[in-house]
Amino acid sequence: MPEFKVDEVGNWTEIKLRVIREYSEAYARILARQEKIQHYAYIDGFAGAGTHILRETGQEIEGSPSIALKSQPPFSHYHFIDMDGTRTDRLREIASGRSDVSIYTGDCNSVLIDKVFPKCRYDDYRRALCLLDPYDLNPNWEVVRTAGKMRSIEIFLNFMIMDANMNVLWKYPEKVPESQRSRMSLFWGDDSWREVGYIKQPGLFGEIEEKAGNITIVEAYRRRLQEIAGFKFVPKPLPMKNSKGSVIYYLYFASNNRTGYEIADHVLKKYKTR
Repeated sequence: MPEFKVDEVGNWTEIKLRVIREYSEAYARILARQEKIQHYAYIDGFAGAGTHILRETGQEIEGSPSIALKSQPPFSHYHFIDMDGTRTDRLREIASGRSDVSIYTGDCNSVLIDKVFPKCRYDDYRRALCLLDPYDLNPNWEVVRTAGKMRSIEIFLNFMIMDANMNVLWKYPEKVPESQRSRMSLFWGDDSWREVGYIKQPGLFGEIEEKAGNITIVEAYRRRLQEIAGFKFVPKPLPMKNSKGSVIYYLYFASNNRTGYEIADHVLKKYKTR
């Protein structure tokens, strides 16, 4: 059996986990009081192993699954997904003895669509909070759009802008490998990111293309969450920075519920200056 290794993370992960903890607890409290709602689930598409090591201090901290499992009131059910079998084995240890936890080893892009989202239908008076927190340009747009159209699922999603800048949004777009362009299109939903990611400017010898800034790109993605995925409420995302001040990713929230939007917007703004 492969040896298990706890992920090392930066301080931005600790901030993200505080955001998730605060919102998920508020979410569970609100839905627990609603008589019509039959079921409200917590979904983690890139669950990890339940713990992390802070790179700066060496301290072990709880990951999002461990935090969610301690939520009071508890969620009706928990769905944890990860590609790495050593991580899901560790999650099974953490959740040992609980009948309200389902753990899947596999690609969340298929697991969510085929196995988890069908259990969260709006017409069945079911709701879900879904965390999509990968290390790269993921998940596929199909997952995000499905969640938006279902109306029953709220999401936290990180847009790994550092991955996009390093591997796709190059100064000379014609040099980007097709495999990287395809990866971006899967995440974005089509190839319209090319029009967003580059701005045409007049040059001395004709029109030239210049790479757009992060703000232009993430705002365009926010509009896609609303206009194409169908989420009614998408506040401005929270930029998550490393110790050098570079943005690693943007943490989005998207919902079809105004109350959820107001709570999430407050929490995201609270941590924007930290």
